[in-house]
Amino acid sequence: MKLSKPKRQELLIETIEITPFITDEDLARKFQVSIQTIRLDRMELSIPELRERIKTVAKNQWNETVRALPLEEVIGEIVDLELDKRAISILEIKHEHVFSRNNIARGHHLFAQANSLAVAVMNDELALTAKSDLTFMRQVVEGEKVVAKAVVKGQSSKGHTIVHVNSFVAQEPVFSGIFNMFRSNEQKGESSHETGY
Repeated sequence: MKLSKPKRQELLIETIEITPFITDEDLARKFQVSIQTIRLDRMELSIPELRERIKTVAKNQWNETVRALPLEEVIGEIVDLELDKRAISILEIKHEHVFSRNNIARGHHLFAQANSLAVAVMNDELALTAKSDLTFMRQVVEGEKVVAKAVVKGQSSKGHTIVHVNSFVAQEPVFSGIFNMFRSNEQKGESSHETGY
């Protein structure tokens, strides 16, 4: 059943409040209207476009500073960060990220987004990836936005910090990685004589 314009706009506000990173394309599918209709609704309601919403959420929620690497070396745009706890980044897949013959994103870009987020979430000036276990769940294509979410899960038996990173396109899982992170301020003792980083 088609929604009336006032009802659609009411639900649009609600949806964007709950999921601020939702694209106009996803909203158009959800409400079964054209992308142009969604854009007009947003303009009438003074709701900014996705990029501006990301910046607003980042300013409101992100009061931490990346310590382990320069911000410009993070692959994707960090929109949320709580050091040693969690982080979120968004990577828009562009032409330079895909194979020219099929527009499918090269896997190393998804890995780079996840790996740099795992490094960025660490509250340490020298954080390095010691080991990773990766799963690619589905192909990502040009034009899609990959939202990577990193969560610090604790320590391994070797004293490494374990970071889980899950990446999604419109809430569909596309990549998962478990990263064992070496940090310079690990407790000295058993792990201090290990090599191979």
